[in-house]
Amino acid sequence: MCILMIGDVIGKPGRDAVRALLPDPKREKAIDFVICNGENAAGGYGITADTAAELLQSAVDVLTSGNHIRDKKEIIPLMDEDLPLIRPANYPDAPGRGYIHMGGVTVVNLMGRVFMASLDCPFRTAEALLDQLKEVGNGNVIIVDFHAEATSEKQAMGRYLDGRVGGVLDTHTHVGTVDAKMMPQGTAYLTDVGMTGPRDFVIGSDKDAMLERFLTSLPNRLTAASGPCALNAALVEVDEETGNATSIERIDRTVN
Repeated sequence: MCILMIGDVIGKPGRDAVRALLPDPKREKAIDFVICNGENAAGGYGITADTAAELLQSAVDVLTSGNHIRDKKEIIPLMDEDLPLIRPANYPDAPGRGYIHMGGVTVVNLMGRVFMASLDCPFRTAEALLDQLKEVGNGNVIIVDFHAEATSEKQAMGRYLDGRVGGVLDTHTHVGTVDAKMMPQGTAYLTDVGMTGPRDFVIGSDKDAMLERFLTSLPNRLTAASGPCALNAALVEVDEETGNATSIERIDRTVN
């Protein structure tokens, strides 16, 4: 099974990039399933019902998230409905769900704790979830979006889950890394998929507003940048019988 993971989508430019750039690799690589981190899809912060629907209509199958999942309050009551949108499983007693099974794939969402909010332990949460998935028999193909800041925590999660999931494909920093690799026990790993949105940016935000914040230390409202866009993604081939990955590669496309 060929699975694509798309990095954090930033506002309307990111949504437009998914719609424009996803069809070609989907056809060329015979992609079976598409996962997309959509937590910044609405104006660069959070996600709404409309922006989620737009991504799903662009051939995305499942939306993952992270620390911005509740920035748009309207999405909270929808997270317990049938929308294929998940939030980090280690959020304590939060609306929504931390994993979803559909199309023969189980997608798990976790969030790191280093330099981020104080949540339940993502490692122990992952362990409990894997035990739960074994009990309910939700198939062999498991992909984890670990939304985290520290590369050490991300790499540790990759090692922790090696051989037990098909892929640990990390998000959050908006800066794609070049360390896509197969772990020793058969898990595909990438420290950060990157982002989908404006190329001329500072992590997707307008560069002038970001520079003003750094130069003056004054609070200002950051907005999604504009201009040529990039789609950052990772493509993983997973053996449906064993649940192990057989390959991983970056997919990076641009549109003016």
